[in-house]
Amino acid sequence: MSRRAALVMLCVLAMPVLAWERLRLLEQAAQLSPAAQRVVHSLVELIERSAAQPAGQRVREVNDFINQRVQWRDDSVVWGQPDYWASPLEMFEKGRGDCEDLAMAKYFALLAEGLPESSLRLVYVRAHYQGRPQAHMVLAWYPSPQGEPWILDNIDPELKRASERPDLAPVFSFNAEGLWQGVGTQGAGNPLTRLSLWRDALARARAQGF
Repeated sequence: MSRRAALVMLCVLAMPVLAWERLRLLEQAAQLSPAAQRVVHSLVELIERSAAQPAGQRVREVNDFINQRVQWRDDSVVWGQPDYWASPLEMFEKGRGDCEDLAMAKYFALLAEGLPESSLRLVYVRAHYQGRPQAHMVLAWYPSPQGEPWILDNIDPELKRASERPDLAPVFSFNAEGLWQGVGTQGAGNPLTRLSLWRDALARARAQGF
């Protein structure tokens, strides 16, 4: 291999893997209501201007963006069924979503902003809320592989370290790469096999441009 060819290959390998397709996302958004289209265009602008920002600022802005634009509602109200994991565009069209929908939208947005998938996990927790425990989902961001994660949540919208959220007890966590017990490093299988709702939501999101 020539020196020039080697340099070209190194440049290609160094390029980040794109986690979204801008044109496809905008084409899909064009089929939505005007209100949902405005949200998607604002999200695209957020993604595009994030390149020069540090990771922590990207995480904070995405957490605030989703929390401020989507009202929490139970699936039985939004979809008329007990449990439905909506893609981001489906959620934006409704303008409402439950904790899974909000957490997944933040996950896909941060992947589009260039954060590595290994740094993001969707986490099922038992949350102590309004005096009783309940099932809940949040997104965890790991600034370093072995470091303490930060929690992106809609119940408590302020970005906080996991140690600052004693109201949350992790059960298991996952992303498109793996499934873990709690938020630690012990693997628990293939998430696409174990979590059919996640597999279906992931396929819909990918078809829509994420």
